[in-house]
Amino acid sequence: MKGIFLLVLMGLFNSQILCAGDTLSQGEVVNTVLRENPTIKAARAKWEAMKKRVPQARAWEDPMAGVDVERGGTTRFNTFSDAEWMIAQQIPISGKNLSRGRASSADAAGNFEELRRVELDAVSRARVAYFRLASAYGQLAITRENQDLLAQFAEISRVKYEAGIQSQSDVLLAQTDLARLLQNVADLEREISDQRSALNVLMNRPAQSPLGQPAPLSFKALGISAERARTLALARRPEIGRAQHAITAEESRLQLARRQWIPDPQLRIEARQFNGGSGIQEYDTGVFINVPWVNFGKYSAGVSEAQKSVEMAQQQLAAARTEMLGLVQDQLKKIETAARNYELFNGKIVPLARQTIESTRAGYESDKTSFLELITAQRMSQEAQSSALNQLAAHQVAIAELRAIIGSDPSTPDATGRKRLEEESKNVKSK
Repeated sequence: MKGIFLLVLMGLFNSQILCAGDTLSQGEVVNTVLRENPTIKAARAKWEAMKKRVPQARAWEDPMAGVDVERGGTTRFNTFSDAEWMIAQQIPISGKNLSRGRASSADAAGNFEELRRVELDAVSRARVAYFRLASAYGQLAITRENQDLLAQFAEISRVKYEAGIQSQSDVLLAQTDLARLLQNVADLEREISDQRSALNVLMNRPAQSPLGQPAPLSFKALGISAERARTLALARRPEIGRAQHAITAEESRLQLARRQWIPDPQLRIEARQFNGGSGIQEYDTGVFINVPWVNFGKYSAGVSEAQKSVEMAQQQLAAARTEMLGLVQDQLKKIETAARNYELFNGKIVPLARQTIESTRAGYESDKTSFLELITAQRMSQEAQSSALNQLAAHQVAIAELRAIIGSDPSTPDATGRKRLEEESKNVKSK
């Protein structure tokens, strides 16, 4: 008997150590992930690199310069009789460079949407781990409460057994349930360790770094209607934004393909020196163009390819919208179900289970009910509390996942940084 109580005390002591520490803020976790996560940093660097392609695509072709020297009556390389100097520049009157710039700008904007998707997924994973960590701590508190309750039941059964009122089986049954709860504590400690590691990895910290304990979970309604969720998703989901930018990019490439039929003239100026003179004796100017019309098959195929690419991008946008509507609908149903189940458990089942324990305990103390009935009532109460907490955690996790699906999270602590990035993206597209 002393051994089982020692195990209970050790389990409680270990649990208290595990729960020690400062409160871990969800906002602190999200901000650290956005600031330190290496996957986000890589995506941001890729977007920064894509922005640098825009001025390259818009630029004119490099000017050309050269000299042609003629030697007469000598084989010495450092002497010459005549020299012809040349400078040339292609003038992009067709606007091909502008079309390339618009396509590159749209590609950069699409890459910004990829950055947003990486951020949203990382934040969603951090929130899910945070809620699961808070849930594990809550389950640990429930287990600790039931350990205390079972310890009281075990003491009552021991007194009755020593008085010859009840059999030893009641004592053994209490000891068995206490040992089962110790196993639950070990499983919950492992879950806490797993979720701590997940959070540390997302925050780019060593997995074993200490973390504070999250605040207890509390019910928070979604706060937006289904129609509002769909409207936000249409406007903010990165996959839809990326598909829209892809259409813009492909339309610019179609425009570029059509402008390939228009030759860009090359302006050339030549100046000559004769008989090794130091001055320019004559110069001339010229205009040269390529002749694309003789390669009809080449350029018409390019236009056809670009048209099919526009069609493909349009179909991808339609597919992204259809997929989004399905994802939002499923997630809203998941949130609704978890909320309804939590209200049922927390509002009815848990209070009734607690009342059952009190009634059964009074009956057992007055020898009107059996110890098995008392233990059964305790198990049902623990399962009800645990299920209520599971449904609460599932509700918060589902809301976090919906935020990632929609692509809009006004409550993000780093909203100022998000606005800055979006303004930078708009500036790139407008240039």
